[in-house]
Amino acid sequence: MFKKVCILFFAMAVASFAQDDSDFYEAEESSSEEVSEQAAYSAPAEDDEVSSRATSNRAADRAKRREFEKDQRLDEFANNLRRRDWLKDRLVFEIGMGSRQPVMGETGLGMGFGFGAEYITRWHIALFGSFGFIPSGDDPDFSNFKLEGGTGWKVGLNYYLFPKNPLHLGLSVSYGTVYYDHDIVADSTNDYTRELLTTTGFQFDVLITYLTNEWYYLQFAIGMYYAPKAYDDSHKKDVKGNNVSRVIDSDGISKFGLVFGITIGFALPEFFPDATEIRRREREKKYSGQQD
Repeated sequence: MFKKVCILFFAMAVASFAQDDSDFYEAEESSSEEVSEQAAYSAPAEDDEVSSRATSNRAADRAKRREFEKDQRLDEFANNLRRRDWLKDRLVFEIGMGSRQPVMGETGLGMGFGFGAEYITRWHIALFGSFGFIPSGDDPDFSNFKLEGGTGWKVGLNYYLFPKNPLHLGLSVSYGTVYYDHDIVADSTNDYTRELLTTTGFQFDVLITYLTNEWYYLQFAIGMYYAPKAYDDSHKKDVKGNNVSRVIDSDGISKFGLVFGITIGFALPEFFPDATEIRRREREKKYSGQQD
């Protein structure tokens, strides 16, 4: 009897121990299943987050690209508008030599050096003015003689054609110093320096000008002058009361003559731009700021 009781208690102990091990294993399996489920859920979440960031970045890139392409189209349109009229509301600072900067002449180098400014209105009519110097130096015709230097000036109006092209044909009328020469007499009383003689009058020119929406400006001019006082400015009375020429030419400075000149300049951007040009300039500033 006692053996049966001991065997019963032993069987109950073994069964209890086996139940505890089964519960432990079940708990471990449950926890491992929960961990695997959490990992399974967290991995797709991380993948979704990375995919979402990549998608948003691609969307932002596409938006920037669309904005850039839109700005490019607007810039092309604005540039086309600029090509329609490269002349209107432009201020040009000029430097040159010859008939428009500001005078041509008979002696010495045959032309002066000067500077000026020109404002071209939206109607392609331009007001200009120039001031310059007639250089002094040694006389190439008479040894030991010198040529007196001086100044000249000119103001006038230009009218330009073909605003859509970079080369613009123009017409000009101006008034000012149109020609110069030097007195033939030079002696010890004036240090053997031939006196400068200038005459004023009207000048009419044909202009060939290069100007776009850029800053550089180039102009060739050829024309003729009319100086109504040229005879008086280049003659004097001798001791007998006769009019004699003061220059080498016995007829004095001619009332009419051909002249030419060349001018280069710096053109400022258009004043009073339209709305399209304003937007184009704003976009240029924005992009230049982003690059900086």
